[in-house]
Amino acid sequence: MNSHPRIYLASQSPRRRELLKQIGVHFELLLLRSDLQRQIDVDETPQPGESPAVYVQRLSQEKAKSGFDALQFRNLPAYPVLAADTAVTLDGNIFGKPVDANQAAEMLHALSGREHQVLTSVAIAQSEHVEVRLSTSTVRFAKLSDERIKHYLQTHEYHDKAGGYAIQGKAAAFIEHLSGSYSGVMGLPLFETVQLLQQFDYPTP
Repeated sequence: MNSHPRIYLASQSPRRRELLKQIGVHFELLLLRSDLQRQIDVDETPQPGESPAVYVQRLSQEKAKSGFDALQFRNLPAYPVLAADTAVTLDGNIFGKPVDANQAAEMLHALSGREHQVLTSVAIAQSEHVEVRLSTSTVRFAKLSDERIKHYLQTHEYHDKAGGYAIQGKAAAFIEHLSGSYSGVMGLPLFETVQLLQQFDYPTP
């Protein structure tokens, strides 16, 4: 039997898996799919008038809570459930994951030559105990030509990425300056994640 303390990760993101492994956190994947008898998917539609910071914190908490509910529904061991949500914001507008290359191009044109914020909220839930932390980073893009954006879109890195780009991929070449958390821009701020794990008595580096 594995004696390592464990958590569940309620995320399909390979980047979040990599980041948890980087700091030696043992986890099991918990996908928030829909069970036949009940709906546990989290609606990611922003609510009217909801600020980006409130939006990402609400989603991370809802995903963590839904994940813990799913444990009970599936009769799984009640380890803490970690979830996160990331949004790119510009002028108060939330840039989620683009639906296609055209929307990704629109996002990259908007971000070109400007500073934007990347907000990542991480939450852990275990029974009624829920904790959340928010990481805010500022990223400045170089001015991007149409041709440069076109070449980037051909890599398909924009797929499933908030704001249409991945800092750990080829888009790193677009970034003139980053103030904040590199891992937070990737999708899981490790400093805040460790703070949360400590709240649940999980051994951390």
